[in-house]
Amino acid sequence: MKFRHAIVLTLLILLVDQFIKIYVKTHFYMGEERIPLTFMPWFRFHFIENEGMAYGWKLAGSWGKIALTVFRLVAVGFGTYYILSIIRKQYHIGYIICVTLIYAGAIGNLVDSLFYGMAFEFSDAYAQNLAKGFWQEGFQGGYEGILHGRVVDMFYFPIIHDVSLPGWIPIWGGEPFEFFRPVFNLADASISIGLICILIFQSRFFPGNSQNTSTTIEEAA
Repeated sequence: MKFRHAIVLTLLILLVDQFIKIYVKTHFYMGEERIPLTFMPWFRFHFIENEGMAYGWKLAGSWGKIALTVFRLVAVGFGTYYILSIIRKQYHIGYIICVTLIYAGAIGNLVDSLFYGMAFEFSDAYAQNLAKGFWQEGFQGGYEGILHGRVVDMFYFPIIHDVSLPGWIPIWGGEPFEFFRPVFNLADASISIGLICILIFQSRFFPGNSQNTSTTIEEAA
């Protein structure tokens, strides 16, 4: 696999991710939920915005948001160097693809953090958002400045919902239960798929390490 192939994959994921985010941002009310396929009621679009990291974790205050965006920027810079390095060293193509998925997802959410605050109006539950800022009001029309954008999330898959846990379960017995609860975007999915595949197929991606580990265990025995 060559670096240009990694770039093509990254651009493809980035373009689809941004297309979905911009469409949702400009056509949904904050908190609006739609079920596009009636035969799959668990497949839903639910528009929310995330100020922080996955699952809503965030650093407090304006400086916390800046620190998070700068961290993402540094991570993307390191990711560029790392992909070049593993391609040059001819790592397993599957591993390179997984790293590229993580890299593309990081860029996707970084774009939101960097520019969405300047490019869009503030989202609320009563009005759809119109794109503005870059092209309408000279960088003055958005809801926040650079580095303060909120990540747009929309995919919501409550496969199991409207049920309660059995009463015999300690602490949580009788409480409402839902699976899958998080709301995420394509960039998040790209990162998660890359990480999960690395964990599942690490013995295939790094066969030498697995052999060395087995040898060490046998010697210790």
